[in-house]
Amino acid sequence: MASYENLFKPLTVNRMTIKNRIVMPPMGTNFADPSGAINEKHIQYYEQRAKGGTGLIILENACVAFPLGSNGSTQLRIDHDMFIPGLYKLTERLHNHGTKVAIQVNHAGASAVPERIGCQPVSSSTIPSKDGGAVPRPLEKEEILEIVDQYGKVARRVVQAGFDAIEIHAGHSYLLCQFLSPVYNKRTDEFGGSNENRARLTRMVIDRIRAEVGPFFPIMLRISADDFVKGGNTLEDTLEILEYLNEGIDIFNVSAGLNDSLQYQIDQMSLPDGWRSYMAKAVKDKFNKPTITTGNIRNPQVAESILAEGEADLIGMGRGLIAEPFWVTKVQNGQEEDLRKCVSCNIGCAGNRIGLNRPLRCTINPDLFHNDEYRERNVMKETTVVVNGGGTAGLEAACTAAEVGCKTVLIEQNLELGGLAKFIAKLPEKKRIADFPHYLVKRAERLENLSILTNTKADIGLIESYHPDVVINATGSKPLLPPINGLMDYIDKEDGTVYSIFGLLGRVEQFENVQGKKIAVIGGGAVGLDVVEFFAERGNDVTIVEMMPIVGKDLDVITKLSMMSMIKEHNVDVRTSTALTAVSGDHFNVKFDGVDSAIEFDYGFVCLGMRPENSGFGELETYFTAQGVEVVNIGDSWGARKIMDGVREGRNILTTLTKIGALKEGSGVKPREAVLV
Repeated sequence: MASYENLFKPLTVNRMTIKNRIVMPPMGTNFADPSGAINEKHIQYYEQRAKGGTGLIILENACVAFPLGSNGSTQLRIDHDMFIPGLYKLTERLHNHGTKVAIQVNHAGASAVPERIGCQPVSSSTIPSKDGGAVPRPLEKEEILEIVDQYGKVARRVVQAGFDAIEIHAGHSYLLCQFLSPVYNKRTDEFGGSNENRARLTRMVIDRIRAEVGPFFPIMLRISADDFVKGGNTLEDTLEILEYLNEGIDIFNVSAGLNDSLQYQIDQMSLPDGWRSYMAKAVKDKFNKPTITTGNIRNPQVAESILAEGEADLIGMGRGLIAEPFWVTKVQNGQEEDLRKCVSCNIGCAGNRIGLNRPLRCTINPDLFHNDEYRERNVMKETTVVVNGGGTAGLEAACTAAEVGCKTVLIEQNLELGGLAKFIAKLPEKKRIADFPHYLVKRAERLENLSILTNTKADIGLIESYHPDVVINATGSKPLLPPINGLMDYIDKEDGTVYSIFGLLGRVEQFENVQGKKIAVIGGGAVGLDVVEFFAERGNDVTIVEMMPIVGKDLDVITKLSMMSMIKEHNVDVRTSTALTAVSGDHFNVKFDGVDSAIEFDYGFVCLGMRPENSGFGELETYFTAQGVEVVNIGDSWGARKIMDGVREGRNILTTLTKIGALKEGSGVKPREAVLV
């Protein structure tokens, strides 16, 4: 078992002692009531992370001035005393688990949406908070002073609600950042121009909060240490600005990025673990105060190294704790193989919340509120479940069924488990995805009542031999290859030049050394853009063709920003509103606005999406339904979608077992303990 002496060492800041160095930083959830009040589900979400051993939880940003300062339709509020009781209930529950609890307080400024707040947003100047955002109006001095006073009143409520610390949000394109960053602040009065003037509002907020909470209550400041946009603050600029903000701050939470560089704030998948710790170190070295660093930190070895080398004092793990609430406990107990590591896909968290105004979800954790509590249930009668397909959906279904006591059989026709997720992770920029099938396979191997057959094709006879009560079909998807002239003649041929995504993934090592070639990609969805990224990053001349008016239409906001940045950086030739009409060995025939043309290539890739691979499902369903067996089709074999959908449907085996009378809430004894094999 690895030793992590720094990771589990307590830290005292002012009069707050944190039991270990793991922090859950503030992340919006859209879980609050429309009124802005916290609710039971919301508390359960945070309590899972406290149960899991997290040292400090910083509650997501709470609105200090409603509606003008609001940045979401279900954002927490703390602008009125009526919110204190609910927040006090939260802090009580989290304190029961030895976790310290802070809350981030915030004014959205120009990041507020006019349709939601019912008026024009405000800011330092008239610059939108993001490209295409609403034009704000500059705040008058009297309004600025009123906002400072609102922060003071909020600080009093924070103490009354039982929090251990308060965090001021001065980054990420919110109001204080809109004064600090020259990208937004074009003022000519005492709140604009010089570093000191641009820092003035934040300085006033810190002083007002300190006057309210007293000298011993910890105050944290979250900053964007580098804006990562042209004309914005660099790390060096921020270090100078912090000279005006240092007094009265106990902990610096060192983040990065603005709205237009969101992929460096909510890290894109390809960024390495701990990539921005150098920023926290720069702040720590200059001001000799504790710092929090974040940035795709998933592996305990990386977290320990950051602490041991003095780059930061606390490790912020946001999406990582969404995916794995018990990260701390599992690492502490030597259960690293059981970690459900976040893959930084940004689909259920950032994509749902920022892009779609939906509640937060997670691709790899299907239950954010109860985590693995279902394992305390057990089937009331002997029940056999057969799962056809060992991708992520099938593995989740099989593991869940076995964990509640079902005799379970998983049948996979390929030699290896993991399905498309394991396959797509062959692309170097997508290698994080491999962590999830790895976790699922290890989880499956530990279950004594789960039998796994690989390199075996399921048929009615084989499945029937197990006398199933439930049959789950999870046979995945395959590339969509429409009847386009020449396509089937050329695609995925030995020593050919035209490939599907499966053709590429089967030859990744061969293509990794391809440079300076003409690459043409048909299809501007997620798969096509992954192929573009792979070849563009390696110095090839890439063209992408998409029938729709834009590429990346259905991507989450982080992936879309990172892909658009990649396209611009590598001068990718983007052909939208363009249709593929024919395929040859060295060119694609396409049509744009009624005009035919040819796109020549050394290698061409047809990535028009995926379609269900469920050719045998109809026969299975007909046969076993007639025998009184419950048959369910899940994941991509139901419809080609995202990993998140299949995993949720896999966990939904619990509903199926309840439906057939095999499972009841709180029934029976606990399932058999998993056995290491």
